Amino acid sequence: MKRRNFLGLTALGSLGLALGSHRYRAYKYPLKFQACSSFPTTTSSPQFRFVAVGDVGTGDNHQYSVAKTISCYSNVNPFPLVLLTGDNIYEYGEITKIHDAFEMPYQDLLKQQIQFYAAIGNHDILTNNGIDQINYQNFNMQGRYYTFTKKNVQFFALDTNPEAPWLEQLSWLEANLSKSIQPWKIVFGHHPVYSSGKHGTHLNLVKRLTPLFSRYGVQLYLNGHDHHYERTNPLQGTTYLTCGAGAKLRPVGKSDWTAFSVSKLSFAVIEVYPERLEIQGIDRKGNIFDRAAIYQQSLT
Repeated sequence: MKRRNFLGLTALGSLGLALGSHRYRAYKYPLKFQACSSFPTTTSSPQFRFVAVGDVGTGDNHQYSVAKTISCYSNVNPFPLVLLTGDNIYEYGEITKIHDAFEMPYQDLLKQQIQFYAAIGNHDILTNNGIDQINYQNFNMQGRYYTFTKKNVQFFALDTNPEAPWLEQLSWLEANLSKSIQPWKIVFGHHPVYSSGKHGTHLNLVKRLTPLFSRYGVQLYLNGHDHHYERTNPLQGTTYLTCGAGAKLRPVGKSDWTAFSVSKLSFAVIEVYPERLEIQGIDRKGNIFDRAAIYQQSLT
């Protein structure tokens, strides 16, 4: 597939270093990027689109470079929301770092009133069990797990940590999936169900989640935790998309169910149409390195 580069970003200029804790370094914003180059808009007309990105909360130049590319993308192909797939603040989920780890890198998007919806990650629960993040207004979390609807999509956010209230959460998930009237059902959480990265496939999540996904027609599951991009082939009707490369990278391999995998700083764009979802993987330089479509009729 021909690769497109829809924007040009120069290398980072010199970055002002702001000292945080001994394990945390934050960089002054704005970074010294050139302005976004012009690039064509999407020729088709989705009902809406959204961005998914995870493991972002480092406050370093890698996070800021991906954030800048997302901002450039939004200038030409607008979207109303971003899903954060957990580990929103490193290393210990301290809300005191929210300015450097969230508000500054995404200030352009926040000024456009783009909404962020966060899932809770394993680093996020290390301070006050994640409650400070759950209560943070700009993460739009309605609890450890919650649901919301945009257009013809119902989203379900999960707490996938081992310490989560799983019995209660699974009962809630099944009840809400069973009564959903939206044609598209998308679930997101921090931990992967299937992964070819460091953490690999989570057998407990396979056991807990995949029967519900199959029974109630969940077409897409989004996650972070492993710091790479990986898209599976549909497994019992569900595509699993790891997009945990918003600031950190680790190597990734391939499994027999892998459709595409790569280790590069990146985010995912999902465009919603009446009959399909279109997925794009986009790196921090603006290259579209993966494209795929999920069709309604193939997921019954």
